[in-house]
Amino acid sequence: MNRDTPLSGVRVLDLSRILAAPLTAQLLGDLGADVIKVERPGSGDDSRTYGPPFLHDRDGDPTTEAGFYLSANRNKRSITVDHAVPEGADVIRALAQRSDVLIENFRAGVLAKYGLDYETLHQLNPGLVYCSITGYGQDGPYADRPGYDGVFQAMSGMMSVSGIPDGEPGAGPMKVGISMIDILTGLYAGNAILAALRHREVAGGAGQHIDLSLLDCGVASLSHFAQNYLVSGAAAPRRGNGGFGGIPSQTFVCADGAEIFLVASTPRQWEGVAKVIGRPELAHDERFATVSARIAHRELVLRTLDEVFRTRPSSQWIAELEAVDVPVSPVNDLDGVFANPQVRHRGLRTAIAHPASGRVDVLRNPIRFSSTPIEDYRTPPTLGEHTDEVLTDVLGLRQDEIARLARAGAI
Repeated sequence: MNRDTPLSGVRVLDLSRILAAPLTAQLLGDLGADVIKVERPGSGDDSRTYGPPFLHDRDGDPTTEAGFYLSANRNKRSITVDHAVPEGADVIRALAQRSDVLIENFRAGVLAKYGLDYETLHQLNPGLVYCSITGYGQDGPYADRPGYDGVFQAMSGMMSVSGIPDGEPGAGPMKVGISMIDILTGLYAGNAILAALRHREVAGGAGQHIDLSLLDCGVASLSHFAQNYLVSGAAAPRRGNGGFGGIPSQTFVCADGAEIFLVASTPRQWEGVAKVIGRPELAHDERFATVSARIAHRELVLRTLDEVFRTRPSSQWIAELEAVDVPVSPVNDLDGVFANPQVRHRGLRTAIAHPASGRVDVLRNPIRFSSTPIEDYRTPPTLGEHTDEVLTDVLGLRQDEIARLARAGAI
């Protein structure tokens, strides 16, 4: 581990699986924390099986490492411990006593059965920052319910403001394609843990319990949509691939069938659009000249532009709009994303070594530090890869003690 990192010296005990909480632990690992991932013996994190696709080995044959698992578990050490076996729970408690952060996403109350809840571990390690990530939180009428990202997109209202507008073919609420609430929750959790570590530093070493709910984070992510509703009492209508700010903020289909997305919210940008489409008079037309006017005449503006953009291929429109400083982009698929020269320049795709495949491409962390750059990308661990190492280095166990735990089914 590189010691010159923001979180060098911080140890994280990761009892989580699937996506939101493992992403939180991965973020802390990217920042330099020593993350110990605790998995079930024999099976491990459920996401290891969430394929295809699975990583292929050097001979081109599929391994048991799913792409889903690889996305959220780099920069960790994996140990296998069964917390349902008393000796296994003892191992986790011992590790918690030597850790700064614990992350878990079991249903509320489950870990208390094994003496691994916040109250128990706080008595053993008062400085422990204990982060619980659940669907509905630690309390409330839904606290015992299971749930997944799509459920929370529906319940939080995210689906209601996404999708094709009413009255158009295919209209109706739509889920965001990626597991957006899981990802946002992971980011909220990372911020919360860093804040709690800072509080511990200035509050005499006291840790605390962080209670994060995917539903809470989903509702919070509605941001200005929710605030506009709270101010007006009216819910925002779905606008498909159109925005809610300046007009136009929209996708348009071009002559080659490709779509572009452009935004023209300032007078200068609107003048640029009017010039490029060969309609300079629109820059001064009272129905189009200001943002307020274009919002009031939204349908006319969009219909006018839609007709024009269908007359030429996307590459020509993009080149000419960029030349007058109008924000515009092709609507990229993933091939287009990773071929993008800016994405390539920023190195968002990077390769790391992997024991089965030789190497695997991963997404780099987007955070850039001037003094402590994120450069250490260790491969997502195979199941139990570091069990002996962690038990020896962190807990100081001898090989005969490790063998005894294995005979008991604890590891």
